[in-house]
This record gives sequence, C-alpha cells and structure tokens, in this order.
Amino acid sequence: MEHLFINIESLLQVREPGGKILKGESMLNLPKIDNAFLHIKKDKILDYGSMSSAPETSAAKVIDCSGKFILPTWVDSHTHLVYSGHREDEFADRIEGLSYEDIAQKGGGILNSAKKLQATSFEKLYVETEVRLKEIMQLGTGAVEIKSGYGLTADAELKMLKVIKALKDNYTLPIKATFLAAHAVPKEYKDQKDAYVDMVIDTILPRVAEEGLADYIDVFCEKGYFDLKDTERLIKAGKKYNLKAKIHVNQFNSFGGVKLATELGAHTVDHLEELTEDDIMALKEGDTIPVALPGCSFFLEIPYTPGRQIIDNNLPLVLATDFNPGSSPSGNMNFIVALACIKMKLTPEEAINAATFNASFALGLQDKVGSITRGKLANFIITKKIPSYRTLPYAFGSNCIESVWISGQPIS
Repeated sequence: MEHLFINIESLLQVREPGGKILKGESMLNLPKIDNAFLHIKKDKILDYGSMSSAPETSAAKVIDCSGKFILPTWVDSHTHLVYSGHREDEFADRIEGLSYEDIAQKGGGILNSAKKLQATSFEKLYVETEVRLKEIMQLGTGAVEIKSGYGLTADAELKMLKVIKALKDNYTLPIKATFLAAHAVPKEYKDQKDAYVDMVIDTILPRVAEEGLADYIDVFCEKGYFDLKDTERLIKAGKKYNLKAKIHVNQFNSFGGVKLATELGAHTVDHLEELTEDDIMALKEGDTIPVALPGCSFFLEIPYTPGRQIIDNNLPLVLATDFNPGSSPSGNMNFIVALACIKMKLTPEEAINAATFNASFALGLQDKVGSITRGKLANFIITKKIPSYRTLPYAFGSNCIESVWISGQPIS
C-alpha cells in the first residue's frame, strides 16, 4: 500500500541518509520543507519534497495535510515499561515529606516494585505492559528501549526480558531490551552486595546472552545502590557478551561514575541531574552519549539535567522519559520535550532534535528511525492544525497530535 501526504504545512527533520549525532550548535538546525509532500510505500519512506515536485500517482492513497505538520515519531531511549502494580502510596508519602531515599529505606521504591513483579505471572505482566506500550505509541513514540530491573531474581529478571521479547515479536516499532538486574540489592542479599553482583554476572547474565534477550546492560551507579567497582565489573561482564552499557549515573550524586563509564566505552550515561566540570570534561573526551530524563526531575522535584551546559560544551544531548512507576510515571514524550524547553532552557529545535534524531543514536537505530529520510521506517506524527511546530512544547497541556503512523500504518 502506498500513501501520498500532500499540502503538508511543514515536513520536519528532513535529512539525507547517514550523518552523525548532533552536537553543540548543530542541534539548533531542524531541517524542514514547507508546503511539502511525503510519499510512503509499505513500511518505508519512499520520497518527499516540495509540493511543486509532488508525484502524480494513481497507486497511492492521497491524504491532504493542509495546516498540519509531519515529523518523525519520538524515540524514547530510557524506559522501565515492564512493571506490575503502581506506587501511588509512595507518591502520597513524598507529598508528606519523605524523600526517594527515605522511601527506599523503609522497603518502598524498587524493592516494592520487585515484590509485586515477582508475584505476577508472565501473561498478566505482558498484558499490563502492552497497555503501556500502546499508550506511548498513541502519544507519538515510534521506537523505545525497555529495561528489566524490577525482578531482582534470576526467574523474575528473565520473565521481564521475555515479556520485552514477546512485544518485539508482536509489534513493528523497533524495541531494544536492556538487562538491569543491578537496579537495587534485594532483601535476600542485604549486606551481601558483592554476592548479589556475583550472582547477576555468573548466573543471570549468561542465560540472558544465551537466549538473546538483551541488547544492552545497565547498572544503577549511585550511593546506596552500586558503587564504581560494581559498575566496572558489570560493564566488563556485559562486554564479554557484546552487550554495550547504558548506565544510570549522577541522579543524586557525582562521584566518578561518568568518568568510569566514558573510559569503559559506555554507549550512554543517563540521568546526570548532578553534573560537575570534571563530568563535562569526561564526556568531551569520549563518545558516550548524555541522556537527560526531565520527567524524573519534575516528579521527584530534584534538579534538572543541565542540558544547556551540556550543549554549550559542544556535546550531544538526548531526551527520554524514564517511564517507571516510582519516579517518572509517564511515557509522554511530548511533555518531556516541553519540560526540556521550559526547565532546561533548550530551544524547541534542540529539544525536538534530542527526542528524535539524536535519540535514535542512543539506541543504535539511526539507520531506521529519528528523521524523515528515504529508506527509513515510515514512523511519523501528523499534528492537528497548529500555527507552528513550536506549539508542540509551548502548548504543553494540549494534545497536538492528530495521528501516529508506525511502519506505514496509522495506529488506532
């Protein structure tokens, strides 16, 4: 099936094949074609251009997009989409003054989610996660990373990863899986963190690799969770199985995690709410991609990743949701783009680039998604009639999306 979209007010993020991740001032450039057409065939982008060069074809269904914008779907490179139950009680606890760390110390937080997930069947966990996946697709996400990390036992971690694999098999949008057993130390290993890390490396990781259940490995490198030694062990263990590292780091403290991750060639470092000059220097000396998660900052009322500082140091930046039940219970990338503009002082162009083109590099999907490019997947958003693409972050409480297309088909 072919579709020809005509009279597009503006076709955004138009790029030729290839190209490198955007850094510094280049993030200001959002290539677009006004009064444009977009031609797709089956699941791929076939052609695009100005209306003056639009093809005449009887094979395509023609769709008039007068007054509407088309841009690539969001790429969400950091989520915890697989979980069971919710944590509204902890939300109320925080309103009453408890911190994220306080809640964790009394058995809440990640351990709370782990207890619920361990008792949930594969079938129920799949259904609950599928609902969330459909929701974020409706909100414009057309490629996503999903982590384990709420299992904390071999069986439960593998169950999570098998849910992700089943979603990969049943949906056409690109999905990447990340193995995050080192998310917290379970109660059974209290005061035995080294033994837990041993178990993750020696028992769970080989099975993950053998069954092809993960694309990346992750660790929560933070005080009270996993230290630099643990993080180094896990990154190196993942390398033996060709799993690149995507590391939670600097959410609450800066203590050398960014430098370690860059030296060990981590693919991304995510969170970075606490960032020092030494951390910036470490990022500039490597190729590790910084990923900001402003939804977490909004929900926990902690500092925002200094995105302006990162970009002004000629570095790339990626935006993601951190969708999870405890610290960022939303997978709405539209809100993330708005937060980046409002709270991190990114321009709309920088924020859209960070959530599409740059985000595709964070998942190694730059040849498939992230831009309107001939040969890439036909994953794109059609807006409602809006005055400008800058309306997307400006009207942060409005739904500006008319339809979302994944692999050349509108989702219902």
